[in-house]
Amino acid sequence: MATIVQYILVRGDLLMKEGWPVGAVMAQACHAATAAIHLYYSDEHTQQYLRDLDNMHKIIIEAPGEADLMKVSEKLKEAGVDYKLWVEQPENFPTCLAVKPYPKQEVQKYFKKYKLYKGPEFVRKEEKE
Repeated sequence: MATIVQYILVRGDLLMKEGWPVGAVMAQACHAATAAIHLYYSDEHTQQYLRDLDNMHKIIIEAPGEADLMKVSEKLKEAGVDYKLWVEQPENFPTCLAVKPYPKQEVQKYFKKYKLYKGPEFVRKEEKE
């Protein structure tokens, strides 16, 4: 059986360039993932994904900025891939997107050029001393 995954593409510039807190960026990814599951709840792959809650596979990757995010959004739309573009309101600010759960091999090609989201480098207190 194919591995069912949910890809989430998050803007990497939100933390450093836009000055968002880490928690706020994490919340954006959660919003997009939850919205995609809700919108496509009746879908066969979504139901298969939800049947095994302890083994969900999410792949969170980083887009450099809004232009890359919107480019992927357009490619997904053209290909008929179901997804949710999360746009923060009331600012009308696109922050991330999440596809509904799919077999990995069906959607991986749209995300291959992006790396796993790592966030900023943190220096531990003991490393400073």
